[in-house]
Amino acid sequence: MKKLFISLCVTAILGLTGVVFFIYSGLFDVSASVPHAAITKWAVSTTMHASVERRAKGITVPDLEQEELILAGVNDFDAMCIACHGAPGKQPDAMGQGLNPPAPDLQKSAQHLSAAELFWVVKNGIKMTGMPAWGATHDDAALWPVVALMTQLPKLDQTKYESLLERARGMGHHTTDIPDAGNGNQDNEAKTRSVESAVSEPSVQQQLEVNSQHEHKTGEHHSH
Repeated sequence: MKKLFISLCVTAILGLTGVVFFIYSGLFDVSASVPHAAITKWAVSTTMHASVERRAKGITVPDLEQEELILAGVNDFDAMCIACHGAPGKQPDAMGQGLNPPAPDLQKSAQHLSAAELFWVVKNGIKMTGMPAWGATHDDAALWPVVALMTQLPKLDQTKYESLLERARGMGHHTTDIPDAGNGNQDNEAKTRSVESAVSEPSVQQQLEVNSQHEHKTGEHHSH
């Protein structure tokens, strides 16, 4: 038994020494132009999906079928997401094409991730992927419209996506609207008030408060 214990200790020390040597050796290629090995890709992807699924539990999802939320989200999605992820009929730009791991096609992601999981990723980001935590600069009420649009992506082609952009002129936090002549600005203000009303409805607002309370309690639990 003593010999076994000594053997295990020696093996552990040698293994740790090997890991430290590898870290400092520079043998691992950190360039974004070289794809991950299959085992690394599997480990990172599996860890990410399990982590997101675990942390998204308990998030209450508001009614994302509201047209006001979808329209409010399309301009923000176009400004915040397509550079890396692309959109129906649009390829990622030069920055997005150089990411490793590449940003996923959100039309596909929206088919296997729940709305709660999409929201968690949008809000908190993913380490070492280039995915930012938009929650650092946007509150929950600003992010749910983006998620509402994302849930519609599997149903959209380029024509439908561009039609949504046209209908959403002047809406969202990252509007691409150019002031129109006549009553254009008044129309845009009316659209904005309509979106704010949809997000601030009691049922939706209560759900957002529940989400915040859940995250606060989760943080307290992990701190003890």
